[in-house]
Amino acid sequence: MATLHDINRRINSVKSTKQITRTMEMISAAKIRRARDRVERTIPYTAGMASTVTGIIDRVGASGNPLLRVHDEVKHILIVTIVSDRGLAGGFNGNVLRAAERIMKEKAADGITADVIACGKKAISFWKYRKITPIMEFIDLSADPTMGEAIQLGNFAMEKYVDGTYDEVILVYNHARNAGDQVLRAEYLLPVRRIVFVDTSRAIPNWLAPMSAFVSMVDLNNLNQALATGEKAEEGDEQAAGDPTPEVVFEPEQESVLWTLLPAYMRTMFYATLIDSAAGEQGARRNAMKAATDNANEMQTNLTRLYNRVRQGAITTELNEIVGGAAALED
Repeated sequence: MATLHDINRRINSVKSTKQITRTMEMISAAKIRRARDRVERTIPYTAGMASTVTGIIDRVGASGNPLLRVHDEVKHILIVTIVSDRGLAGGFNGNVLRAAERIMKEKAADGITADVIACGKKAISFWKYRKITPIMEFIDLSADPTMGEAIQLGNFAMEKYVDGTYDEVILVYNHARNAGDQVLRAEYLLPVRRIVFVDTSRAIPNWLAPMSAFVSMVDLNNLNQALATGEKAEEGDEQAAGDPTPEVVFEPEQESVLWTLLPAYMRTMFYATLIDSAAGEQGARRNAMKAATDNANEMQTNLTRLYNRVRQGAITTELNEIVGGAAALED
């Protein structure tokens, strides 16, 4: 059995750890507010951009824009994984990376190869441990992403899709549904298709869904079936929305406007996803640190009880020895 000194040392260690986790919880709570404000400030521009692009696509169809053109055969894809640079965030990183790995394995079973882009140190170490070298790496930007990062991602994805290097671009990340809840998402970013907004959260509108053909991560074991489900939901939303599309006069013609807007739309969607993931990271870390603090409180209570029992037992033993010694002297 542990001695009183050992138990007391463990209690002090738990107290010290609890102070750290409690502080990290408070810091994450403060960062959540800033991250959510950043997301909400981005919503009007992002929604307006998507609405405009959607309206033009509805009028001109696929046109001749290479970003709208579906490749005849899918042989090589790009998977963009967005996670954090630091840990202590529960399953925030692991869920995204395991989902991306499962998608890669599903595609490989169909003879499709995949490259990955790692946004966040945890993604870099995950892929390199599996002997996969990311073609692009971004570090020290997960908590505070920049437009420069989004522009790099957007330009690379568009360039490689247009020249035929990749036949699809898939985004895997955590969507911050609210301050304490994150939803795992995989979205087909290229080719660009009709954008439909589906509000699944009362706290933050689901303004990213879908960027192209939206895929809910309800069934990662059958990505194609999930995609088909998303497209059916899209058709239902179109039928439910009976409002006529307002007439807009474009100058120059709509196709020229689309050629200009689509690259801007792609960069905007990447930036929106990055800051959405950043908000989710802080929420996940706060939840993880709160759970750690609660566990430390419970452990401290249990250790204190154990300390009292051991101390009481030690006192009882000492009293018995004293009484036994006194009795022996009397004899």
